[in-house]
Amino acid sequence: MNILITGGSGFVGARLARTLLAQGSLALRGAAARKIESITLADRAPPPDDLARDPRVKFVGGDLTEQIAEKKVPAAGTDLVFHLAAAVSGECEANFDLGMHSNFDATRMLLDACRALGNQPTVVFSSSLAVFGNLPGQPLPEPIRDFTLPTPQSSYGIQKFIGEQLVADCTRKGFIHGRSVRLMTVSVRPGRPNGAASSFLSGMIREPLAGQKAQVPVAAETSVALASPARTIEGIIRAAQATDAEWGPLTGMNLPALRTTVGDMAAALETVAGKAGTDLLDWTLDPAIVRLVKTWPGDVMFERARGLGLQPDTDYVSVVRDYIRENPQAVKLAIRS
Repeated sequence: MNILITGGSGFVGARLARTLLAQGSLALRGAAARKIESITLADRAPPPDDLARDPRVKFVGGDLTEQIAEKKVPAAGTDLVFHLAAAVSGECEANFDLGMHSNFDATRMLLDACRALGNQPTVVFSSSLAVFGNLPGQPLPEPIRDFTLPTPQSSYGIQKFIGEQLVADCTRKGFIHGRSVRLMTVSVRPGRPNGAASSFLSGMIREPLAGQKAQVPVAAETSVALASPARTIEGIIRAAQATDAEWGPLTGMNLPALRTTVGDMAAALETVAGKAGTDLLDWTLDPAIVRLVKTWPGDVMFERARGLGLQPDTDYVSVVRDYIRENPQAVKLAIRS
């Protein structure tokens, strides 16, 4: 089996690649498991060293639209595409043209290229909870379900919803086998902050654990729907494994969500690291981020994902402890047992 991961050098893409390589094989759409022969990582930046050293990994660098135009990706014989590459929410709101280029143009070009392969590859598209948004004066129903009408209130959310519809139509036409999964905010992400409006939902844990101050730009009572890196990767892979009957309708599927509040996240930090952790939180509101986050739903149901055997994280304290276990070099504070 030959796999392409766009955005493959990023945190989610690299973790997905490592998981697939460790498995060694994959049962695609319910068929018998097949050996993974190659994984191509397409990204602007090179992959981490461990992936670059693996003989099964190929790297294609540069802008995704240029890679596609030059027919570097997807290569002939590609069986499965995980389309993760995207400009993130804050970037898209600040730069409309960037978002349309990275999230709309690249997605349409990739789907056209997959169609041209002629072998109906499976395409798993990483959509987002941002396809749902509270309309002014008309808030979303609670809870949000898989078939709640998306009403995105950001350029990023609109671009992701367009992507869902393109994937659905290309599947309906028989060009690909498409699956759109709506990712929750992934927390805790290691590494440096990115341009997403939701970046603080990792930073408010990651930075204090490293002994650094972190801004919390929203109120403590703000509800959020989160998923750990492990649960996120689990959902993305399961989407590729599900049979057409198991998957069901072509619309996007909500991945499992842990419902919590920003205040409860801070409490989880204190449980793990004491007041030395929460004393590093700066609760200064950022009106631009507050406006965006207020449009996001906090109560998300995931009946379809549950039907595929997927489950949410049990509690946020466990998520924080998993981050510490996986990234001990990034933790400077004393940790409570």
